[in-house]
Amino acid sequence: MADKEVSKPAEPPKPVHIGGESLLDRLLPHIKKITIGVILTAVLAGTIIMFRSCKRAKQERETAKVETILEVGQRPIAMPGVPPDPKNPTFADEKERAQKILDEMAKQNTDAAGPGFRASVLMDAGKIDEAITEYRTCETGTSIEAVLCREGLGIAVETKAAAEKDPTARQKGLESALEVFNRMQPAEDGPRRAYAIYHQGRIQLSLGKPAEGRTLLEKAKELKPPKELVELIDRRLASIGAA
Repeated sequence: MADKEVSKPAEPPKPVHIGGESLLDRLLPHIKKITIGVILTAVLAGTIIMFRSCKRAKQERETAKVETILEVGQRPIAMPGVPPDPKNPTFADEKERAQKILDEMAKQNTDAAGPGFRASVLMDAGKIDEAITEYRTCETGTSIEAVLCREGLGIAVETKAAAEKDPTARQKGLESALEVFNRMQPAEDGPRRAYAIYHQGRIQLSLGKPAEGRTLLEKAKELKPPKELVELIDRRLASIGAA
């Protein structure tokens, strides 16, 4: 969506002293400069209008491209045992759908959906290293998009660590994921703060630190998060024997 333009308040006219001659008499010596100025202003105004029109048209084209990409993503995953329906095509699994979305993004040649969206699709496609690289391009800042990119980055780093066969490499990867989640949402009242604490608790459990994990999970629950997160927290607490 294009940012709304904020018009600056017009500056008050400068005071002009007019003597015995008329205003026209005073303007005549400068009429050539004024005429040129009017023409230049008209040309400039026309250029601005054309620029804005082109910009709006470009935004509409980019929006149409994103809609095409999202239409692919909205196609459902096939239910097990249900025969395919040619009129309502489906995907075999999340990985296939993700790859089709990536193919469509390449076809449309647009980044209007944002790096966070592309990174999440790369994750679903199993391209973890590419997803990590993409998430790192949008992790800086305090916006909700940056918070979500840090969350996605942490999950990607954790996923990569979980696939490591070497215990030392796995431990190091989990510690890296914890570092990302620690800075995911530093603001106590910031969006997705409870999720950041929840992720920290999960990683502590994976690192073999149940006491630290329990404390963080209980803290996340105290923040009164959405019901879906409360259920996840309760399941984690139950798995370590906490009430």
